Amino acid sequence: EDALDGRDPIADRQVAWLTGLLGSEPEVASPPEISVEVMRGARSWLGGLIDPAEGRSVRLCLQLSEPLEGVLDATPEQIEKASWPLGFHLLVTDDPPTIIDAAQIWADGGGGRLASVLGPEESAGDLLLGELARAQRIWPRLQDALEDIDPTELELGTAEAHAFLQDVRPILQEAGVEVLAPSWWGQATSRIGVRLSIEPHGESDKAPGMGLSSLVDYAWEISIGDESVGLEELRRLAEQGVPLIRIGDRWVEIRKEDFEKANSFLEKHPGGASTLGEVLRLAAGGEDEGGPQITGIRTSGWVQELLGDERETTEDCVRPIEVPKAFKGTLRPYQERGLAWLAFLDRFGLGGCLADDMGLGKTIQMIALLQHERATAEGRVIRPTLLVCPMSVAGNWRRELERFSPELKVHIQHGPQRPVGEAFATRADECDVVVTTYALVSRDRTWIESVEWERVVLDEAQHVKNPPTKQATAIRSLKSRHRVALTGTPVENRLTELWSIMEFCLPGFLGPQAEFRRRYAIPIERHRDELRGERLKQLVGPFVLRRLKTDEGVADDLPPLVENRQHVPLTPEQARLYDTVVQDMLRQVDEATGMRRRGLVLSGLVRLKQICNHPAHFLKETDIAPKTGERLSQRSGKSARLVEILEEVLAGDDRALVFTQFRQMGHLLATILRQEFDMEPLFLHGGTPQGRRDQMIERFQSGDSSPIFLLSLKAGGVGVNLTSANHVIHYDRWWNPAVENQATDRAFRIGQTRTVNVHKMITSGTLEERIDQMIEQKTDLARRIIGTGESWLTELDSDRLRDVLSLRETSLEDESA
Repeated sequence: EDALDGRDPIADRQVAWLTGLLGSEPEVASPPEISVEVMRGARSWLGGLIDPAEGRSVRLCLQLSEPLEGVLDATPEQIEKASWPLGFHLLVTDDPPTIIDAAQIWADGGGGRLASVLGPEESAGDLLLGELARAQRIWPRLQDALEDIDPTELELGTAEAHAFLQDVRPILQEAGVEVLAPSWWGQATSRIGVRLSIEPHGESDKAPGMGLSSLVDYAWEISIGDESVGLEELRRLAEQGVPLIRIGDRWVEIRKEDFEKANSFLEKHPGGASTLGEVLRLAAGGEDEGGPQITGIRTSGWVQELLGDERETTEDCVRPIEVPKAFKGTLRPYQERGLAWLAFLDRFGLGGCLADDMGLGKTIQMIALLQHERATAEGRVIRPTLLVCPMSVAGNWRRELERFSPELKVHIQHGPQRPVGEAFATRADECDVVVTTYALVSRDRTWIESVEWERVVLDEAQHVKNPPTKQATAIRSLKSRHRVALTGTPVENRLTELWSIMEFCLPGFLGPQAEFRRRYAIPIERHRDELRGERLKQLVGPFVLRRLKTDEGVADDLPPLVENRQHVPLTPEQARLYDTVVQDMLRQVDEATGMRRRGLVLSGLVRLKQICNHPAHFLKETDIAPKTGERLSQRSGKSARLVEILEEVLAGDDRALVFTQFRQMGHLLATILRQEFDMEPLFLHGGTPQGRRDQMIERFQSGDSSPIFLLSLKAGGVGVNLTSANHVIHYDRWWNPAVENQATDRAFRIGQTRTVNVHKMITSGTLEERIDQMIEQKTDLARRIIGTGESWLTELDSDRLRDVLSLRETSLEDESA
């Protein structure tokens, strides 16, 4: 009681509740605006005190039914007095459950099914009465029924039925009571909302081709379910104070606050002419501004063709188109649909993101689009397309364009001899496609901006996921009629990456980044807000097309992908080095703070990963030529196991890709392979010149090279087709699963005919094993928090860091073996 002294129960509902409990009066004093909330909180608290009888095979079941008579064409007064029967039952938790009416229980004990689950000393009637008494402690209204000898139901008025559904039902359910409500309860169609109507502006029904800047006429109308309701009629219904009314053939809930929201919303947004983008943003964010729920969108003319209506998706509206006759190849059915979707957006002047899974042929779908627009130009001048990609895939684009569309004129804008200034503009005007790199867009921005582009295409569009960079700013400044993003990973870690890609495709569509974070990213990522997630999906849905290899009808002929983890021990040399580095690192970390601490952790992690790879990698040994009789591979558990795997690969006449994130480790592996197999493996890394890179890929694909291809993860993990390999080995782990998956998909993609075996090498008992376990147990958390790399580890406290890094007993190989 001392804690309540001086505190106002009128201003604080918790103080009001405690004052009522501790005081002598049999009521809780609280103002009207919080009394309902106090009551709900109290009932919920009571429900938590009552044993929900979990595990019992028989439970109480209450079923509220609609009035059966006197409601058709009834007046509000008659509706208010209508009788809602609340039936009593027992539910046997079979599969499916069995419901036994109270009337049957009083007539014959409920039949054999109840007798088989009740004990010999317990009758069905006693159980029903006991369960009703337990529920009555939560909802005293049941006391009236308990005064009957054999109660079967309780009659409720309309206002009582509404209060039961809204306030009592959730608490009873928490206490283990099954409560069945009418099917319409809780559905959007049983509440007041608003419906948006969008139609073309002006008399022309032809798509203006101006994208989200196209003018449309829009209007809002109040709706209850599918029925439009006039404002005055709704005002009249709300003022009558009947919470449930009958409209047509359904019951709907009339809340005064719903009417006030709808009325206020219509006053702020009377409708009229606006851009399509503004109207779509308003539809997506209306509820966030305190507006009513938006129950649907009606469209007509070209707007309906673009957005569909309430029964269609955008994909349903896309008309099939003929594959260009000039295309030198065959498109699969899903690729034909992708081409039609791209052409569909082009026709309306809209950008889009083709986000098909890696290896599903985004490149050839884009090439077919370039041919389609030229085949259907009908005299219109088609400007060149600028294609921006990582340097590592520029050669692949050139080869694919030459293969599938030899008639298109292609210019690769790269190298010290590339044209600049007016020479570049002249060259671009002579071409159909100009291919350049992300780095050069920023460097050559002045003259790239001077060209009027038909379209700007970003391949591996995740490169613009960091909005403030010069590179992203330069790319967004380019002027073009259309914009297309190609990426297999539209969201790797955070929703702001999706915002960045959509800001390129459809500038301004998702609003400023700060507003996007407030409205979508924070509620979805932090609070798992499913409603916001669904709303964002609906908003971007028409402009993002994503198909996965596992989708039905996409890549049904792809062979299986088999993943396995190769857990390997440390050698004694590795274990000594590992333990020394951990102890030294933890000692320094304990004495450091802030940025210095984070820097120490990150540098220590790199050293530990190098030790797990090979002692020579950590020690930076330059003279690694093995001594007579010494096998370099045997100094590391990983390299020893790698040799065993590759022996099986070679024996089966297979081919393998070996990925490592360290160039030095790649050179070390090349030396090991020369010693073990007397072969010269290919090794592609960031320093490999483009010409040499293309030559390596062609040789490996044709079979005219070593069957083992070493690649650095960043240089060889994206944009190359290496389907002649049927083994993928991740020698060291990258903690972002999307990066590893991209590397795997160099082999597991369209064109692969053999089962692809993926080997992920993990050193037992070390940092590698612990982080792999974390990723497996909480994949979604890893995507959201781990990010790209190991920076998240720097935030762990010293005890947690010690637990993650320290050696486990399984880390050391058995020397006696």
